[in-house]
Amino acid sequence: MASHTAPHILVIDDDPSIRDLVREYLVDNELRVSVGASGKDMFATIDREAIDLVLLDLKLPGEDGMQLARQLRERATVPIVLLTGRNEEADRVMGLELGADDYVTKPFSPRELLARVRAVLRRYQVQATLPERDNTRRAFRFSGWELNLRTRRLISPAGVAVDLSNGELSLLTALCSAPRRVLSRDQLLSMSRLHEAEVYDRTIDVQILRLRRKIEPDPTRPVMIVTERGAGYQLVSDVETLY
Repeated sequence: MASHTAPHILVIDDDPSIRDLVREYLVDNELRVSVGASGKDMFATIDREAIDLVLLDLKLPGEDGMQLARQLRERATVPIVLLTGRNEEADRVMGLELGADDYVTKPFSPRELLARVRAVLRRYQVQATLPERDNTRRAFRFSGWELNLRTRRLISPAGVAVDLSNGELSLLTALCSAPRRVLSRDQLLSMSRLHEAEVYDRTIDVQILRLRRKIEPDPTRPVMIVTERGAGYQLVSDVETLY
């Protein structure tokens, strides 16, 4: 079974047999998978979950697959791999021009599909280091935790939602934005204001304490959000950023 922090793939196809085949194969290869049968399902899941890649069938009944791909690209920079018919070269070309990252023709080999999915994920992991994309972040993953900025939810390594106040959310976002870097109280204050939270200099220490109580195994001996005496705080964890 895939871990909570494994890449999360969304499969949109109206054929239940294809959805089941793809889901089973990807899960067997340690990927998380959600499925849907329509554009409505796709956008509802995108708004609710931090999705790493969308597999989108272009031939959904009663829907324009190209229009769905266009709308998805306008809303998010999530990678898109198209599922197309073998004789639909024009659709494949148009899909790539609209911003899709790759395509797989039906009938396809699950092994080939997995290889293409992994290749696209690798490309996006490299691109995630580019600073100009900072304003389009969708989620952070660190030490088994997932912070979804769109839904404003923090999910524990066990998959349990943890409530955060606006201030806690903003401070955790700031720490995840600069992992393994010491951030002074002034820096945390400035970065928190960018996220429109009510965080004030005198309350940062209190908010940090509350965050520790929610994410640290032992809040009295923090190992993730640590204090650098006289300097500030840092998140001691590798962080994966989703865009």
